[in-house]
Order: sequence, then structure tokens, then C-alpha cells
Amino acid sequence: MAITPESNGLITENARQYYEGAQEFRGYDYSSAGFTTDFNTDLYFGTWDENLPKYTLNNFKLYTSPTGLPGTYAEYLTEFFVSKNTITFPVGSEPASDLYIVVQLKILTGGKYGNDDAEKAYGQVVEDNYGGYAYTTLSDVINNFLVAYVGGEKLIPNVKRTDIIFHAKRGLQEFSFDTLKSVKISELTIPPSLTLPLPQDYVGYVRTSWIDRFGVKHIIYPTNNITNSPYYTNIQDSKGIPTQDNFGNNVEGTSITQERWHSAGNQDLNNYLNSSPDTGSSSDFYGTSFQEDGSLIRRDWGQKYGLDPQYAQSNGYFNLNEREGKMSFSSGLVGNLILLEYISDGLAYDMDSKIPKLAEEALYAYILHAVISTRRNQPEYVVQRLRREKSAKLRNAKIRLSNIKLGEITQVMRGKSKWIKH
Repeated sequence: MAITPESNGLITENARQYYEGAQEFRGYDYSSAGFTTDFNTDLYFGTWDENLPKYTLNNFKLYTSPTGLPGTYAEYLTEFFVSKNTITFPVGSEPASDLYIVVQLKILTGGKYGNDDAEKAYGQVVEDNYGGYAYTTLSDVINNFLVAYVGGEKLIPNVKRTDIIFHAKRGLQEFSFDTLKSVKISELTIPPSLTLPLPQDYVGYVRTSWIDRFGVKHIIYPTNNITNSPYYTNIQDSKGIPTQDNFGNNVEGTSITQERWHSAGNQDLNNYLNSSPDTGSSSDFYGTSFQEDGSLIRRDWGQKYGLDPQYAQSNGYFNLNEREGKMSFSSGLVGNLILLEYISDGLAYDMDSKIPKLAEEALYAYILHAVISTRRNQPEYVVQRLRREKSAKLRNAKIRLSNIKLGEITQVMRGKSKWIKH
């Protein structure tokens, strides 16, 4: 919420609005221009007519009751309008002045308000607000900055709002990479194609895991030096020269490397990676290698000392196909449920991006330094002072957001008597 002289508290929703997503109005005042909700969520309105496709765009339902008792509410499906969170009714079609009116943030499966939990309409729209007090929006940061840092007798006498928006977005991007809680987790199932498109707001991956029937995650490791997805898959003639189409462009085919990778089973792959250099053979602990028919082909006495640690796992592998914007998985993971943890730059949803309040001051310092440092005739000592303040506040934000708990550290270190091996 932007800072205004009239503001008294930062919480604008009561407990009923926050937990249940409902706001009640006692009767309709014909002398006013409708009634206005003050949810933290704006109302989205398509149409009041449930028979029209635009009805599904609504993120709320309107209910009325003559008594206000549970089970007596019915959805209001007569014409009404919404503008900037204010609900109005056409003249002559207003609800009765003694009715109880409830605006309920909703999911489409919601039923009559107030009967029981199964019929109430609150759902994802409401739950998106849970814990929201710990965050502020980018729009509010920009508004607050203009109020607190711009004006007469201040360091910035005047500045364009578009300049503040630019620097705020750049600061949010930089903070998202190593400071803010910008790691998102997507739950996906690996299809038979063994490839998944990267999330729309993907910047970089953090960790990928498959989930077993107990909900426990098992880390899937990147292929690193095992394989890769080619960027170009040119079709060649008998002399190895890439062929072109009628427009002079190289003709692209499917990746043979990826086909072979997807066809390799986990067991075959592990045996191969930890075997002797002979193709198609497997080897035991002592380095004795055998062919598929069981015949001995070589002994590697003194030449083999155990598994290569980077391959000593059976959870499977993944690699990134930068050309197609996909992730590719080894064949043993087909059908598995996975969690993809990835970094977003915090700007996927533009001005609605959420910023932890613990990092809000650091973002103000970033914007202040960015504005002053790009202006001419600014004293260098002022620019350097702001740069140091920016770095110090960013460091403080990192410490605050690291959320280190002494109790959690001591729990992990209870095994301090054990050797820590590297």
C-alpha cells in the first residue's frame, strides 16, 4: 500500500476478508454510488450473466440474503457493474435495501455462501493473499519512493516516473538472482517424450528432483560431461556437407544424440559409465571385464579404483536443450513426478511483482543511487556515499532473508563428532 497522509495502519483487510475472502454489506444505500470492496485483491469482472463465456473471468461472486444466516444466501445473477472495485446497479434494478450482500472471492465450483466449507466459494484467489503482509508490490515501492525521496529540499528535486520504473525493475531483477526469495517450484510429470518445456518465467535452474510414493525427493543430476543437446542438427550429404532448402537455408533434422540418450535405460547407462573402455562390456569391482556371453576379455589389475563419484547415483539425469527451450531426461524417469526448482527474475507479472519487506529499503537505496549516478554534475562524494549505502543495505537484506535459525544449525551439527569428508 502506498504511503499517504491519511494512512493509519498497513492492514486493510479484517480477519474475515483475509481468511475467507468475504466482505459483507448491510443493505444497499440508494443515495450512494454503489459500494466499494477493500480486499488486497482487485475485483476482475467479465459479466454478471453466468450463461456467457466472460462469466468465467470473474474472480468473485455476489450473494444476497434476507436474514444473513448460513444457508440463506443465493448468488445474485441480475445485472450489475464493476469499476475500480466499486459495484453498482442500474437504476430500477437495485437489490432491496434490507438485504445482506456478500462479495466473495471465488473459485468456479463454489456454491451458496455461508452454508458449509464445501459450498463456500473461497479458493486459490483467497489463498494467494495468505502471508501477503510480508511482501509489498513493485507499484507501491515506486509510489513510496516518489513520496519519500523526490521533491523540494530532497536529494532528487524531480524525476520522471518512467525513470523510477526502469531502475526499480532493474533492481528487482538483480536482487532476484541472489538476494530475494525468487526460487519457484513447479510440480510436473515426465511424459513418454522425456522432454518438458521450461516454465514461462524461467531464468535458471536450481535443482530437479523426482518424488517417490512417500513424497520424498531424490535429486536428479545434470548430465555435465555425459551428453548434451545439439543446437544444430544439419542434414548432410554423402560428403558430409550440410544440405540446403530452396531458400538457401540449412535443412534441420532430428537429433540422433538425443534419440540415443532417450533410448538408454538407467541400468545400462550406469553399467556403461562405470565400465572399462570396451564398448558393450561390463566390469566388476576388481576391473575384470566380461562380454554379454560371459567370456573374459581383459583384466584391469591396478588400473581401476572404484566408481567415478559424479556417476555414482541411480536417480537419473537431465540436460537442457537450449535450442528448443526444453529439459531432457533419461529414460528411467518416464512417468515420474518431479519438482523443478528454478529462478525467476521477479518481473514475470510486471508491476504486481512481490518484494519482501525485509529487502524494501535495499531497493530504495538501489533506485536512489541509480538515479543520482546517471545525472550529470552530481558531486562524486554523493554518488560514492549512495553506492556504499546501497551495498550495505543489500548486504543487510541478504542476511535478513537468509533466515538462519540457531536451532536448525544445532540440530544439523548434533553429528559434529562424525568426520566431515570432502
